[in-house]
Amino acid sequence: MKISVIFTTYNSPVWLEKVLWGFHYQTDKNFELIIADDGSTTDTKACIDRFSQSSDLDIKHVWQEDEGFQKSRIMNKALLVSTCDYVLFTDGDCIPRRDFVAVHKAHARPGKFLSGGYFKLPMPTSDLISQQHIASGQAFERDWLVKNGVKRNRKLGKLTTLQWKRVILNSVTPAKPTWNGHNASGWREDIFAVNGFDERMQYGGQDRELGERLMNRGVRGIQIRYSAACLHLEHDHSYVKPEMIAKNKAIRATTKSNKLTRTAYGIIKD
Repeated sequence: MKISVIFTTYNSPVWLEKVLWGFHYQTDKNFELIIADDGSTTDTKACIDRFSQSSDLDIKHVWQEDEGFQKSRIMNKALLVSTCDYVLFTDGDCIPRRDFVAVHKAHARPGKFLSGGYFKLPMPTSDLISQQHIASGQAFERDWLVKNGVKRNRKLGKLTTLQWKRVILNSVTPAKPTWNGHNASGWREDIFAVNGFDERMQYGGQDRELGERLMNRGVRGIQIRYSAACLHLEHDHSYVKPEMIAKNKAIRATTKSNKLTRTAYGIIKD
């Protein structure tokens, strides 16, 4: 099964290149990669063009004018150019482990979506990771990470390579299988049925809100946070505004209380 992979980016070409190498080294390369660009300068296009000279990935670059944080809008535009029945979503600051696509494909089920997690890195480790570390898999090795700035703690369990342990941890984790923007996948038909992302929403919970509409429609999440691994590269959050968070919380509250299955502010504007 060929799938669509969509992730957002904004003026972070150094991080973007690391993420692109993560997809270049996937064990399963039967996917189209759609970069949803929320208004980056030409440096991002130059990064993509340069990378494309070294990789045979099927890449589409979808760009929109910079009008502040408008992730929901660019994600809907990316969905419109996607061509596959199944869509995997992540972020332009998350390096996927080499089995990332394969794991999502293996767990895909009709009427379900998949909920993955991430392992957050400190800035020194984020800076240090190179193409070679991604190609060799070193970047995902717990001992290497601890040696290079990551504190040893139980969260390193998210990077386990033992299949039996992944199954157990996925089943016992108290975390709910929510739609997480950095690591989630589902059927294109289901996502279009709820009208994609709510474009009124900026930073904070816009991904979760889409998942809540899916669940209101009867599409349930499956937990794979210990199976589908990605590394979250550190960055600033200067674009976050309290009013964004407050507005999004109000929209999510309405979605929950009214059990909404569709937004009027999504792919199609009612």
